[in-house]
Amino acid sequence: MIEALLAIGIIASIFVGFNIGGSSTGIAWGPPVGAGVIKKTTAAGLMTFFVFLGGWTVGRNVMDTLSGGIITIELTLSAGVAILFFIGLGILAANIFGVPVPTSMTTVGAIAGLGLATDTLNYPVVAEIISWWIVTPIIGFWIGGIIGRYIYPEVNRRVQIKKSDGPLLTLDQGEGFPKPTLGPNTTRSELVSTAVVLIIGCYMAFSAGASNVPNAAAPLVGGAGGLADNTAIIIATLAIGLGGFTIARRTMESVGGELSDIPLLAALFVMVTASTITTFLSWLGIPISLVMATVMTIVGIGWGRATRPVTVREAVTRDVEDKEIMPGAITAEEMEGKLSAPIGEAEPEEVLNAGDLFNPRAIIKYISMWIIGPSISTVLAYGFFLLVPGVA
Repeated sequence: MIEALLAIGIIASIFVGFNIGGSSTGIAWGPPVGAGVIKKTTAAGLMTFFVFLGGWTVGRNVMDTLSGGIITIELTLSAGVAILFFIGLGILAANIFGVPVPTSMTTVGAIAGLGLATDTLNYPVVAEIISWWIVTPIIGFWIGGIIGRYIYPEVNRRVQIKKSDGPLLTLDQGEGFPKPTLGPNTTRSELVSTAVVLIIGCYMAFSAGASNVPNAAAPLVGGAGGLADNTAIIIATLAIGLGGFTIARRTMESVGGELSDIPLLAALFVMVTASTITTFLSWLGIPISLVMATVMTIVGIGWGRATRPVTVREAVTRDVEDKEIMPGAITAEEMEGKLSAPIGEAEPEEVLNAGDLFNPRAIIKYISMWIIGPSISTVLAYGFFLLVPGVA
């Protein structure tokens, strides 16, 4: 009986990890793939490796929280399998609405539902997690705002990330051993910028592993007949990698299209900020959604870039009647290599006509899923474990 239950749990874990891989790979590698910096297959391979590193190291702290911190009793194998089922339902609902899955929040909601039904909920831990869910979007927004207002415009006019025709590197077959050399059209600047893009992509994959591997692995860890930590991490990683090599190929093409048509440089700022926030909170053992930090950083950069025509004094006093604020400024590729207007002065015409930074309806849909997703999983899990107490 235990063996059959464990087999069902492993299948459910693979399903969850597979869908996580489809979503997270697109977020981490969509911008570099779209810019032609890296191939989809290479991106999926790097994603799998660094997801494993993130889950194997920092992700263990999140696993401890999910498997033993949210409730005051040990998470049994049968309860873990049921929780994976509710996570799968959350993934399905998010896919129907066409938004990235807030898997960490859905997982916490399902375990919290178990705790409420069995009167074993660890309220201080849950309160701490929810407080971080509230603070994280604010942190992402304001960091993005500072970047968009003071940092991005200056970096954007100095740095250009472009892909030249032909291979980035070639092998010199001259005397001695073959050694890599620059491609026929490759500049040293392009080589350095490409390396930076790849490093940032790997960093984001690491943070995705730290936050998402525990969602597929933790419910199967502990309890009689459960898996060992290392085994669960490996299974979850392989499932995420499978999703990266298959369904993520489409998400890598389309990621960011609904939120913003931002250039690669801005996307890199977003990736570094979101990855750092997610990795830090995962290190603290807080289950957090990488999507949450990513979306709000995008919004923050756009807001900061758009409010450059307004000084801090004018923003505080709201004396901005003669100032035009356009959120589309960040998408103006014509600004590359040109001097941005100083703070408090109007931007050039090509910036003001750049279009919308993001789709407000899409932002509302994302935020709604952050609230609805964990709420639904909590209610469903609570009802299930209340009606079938023997499973817990």
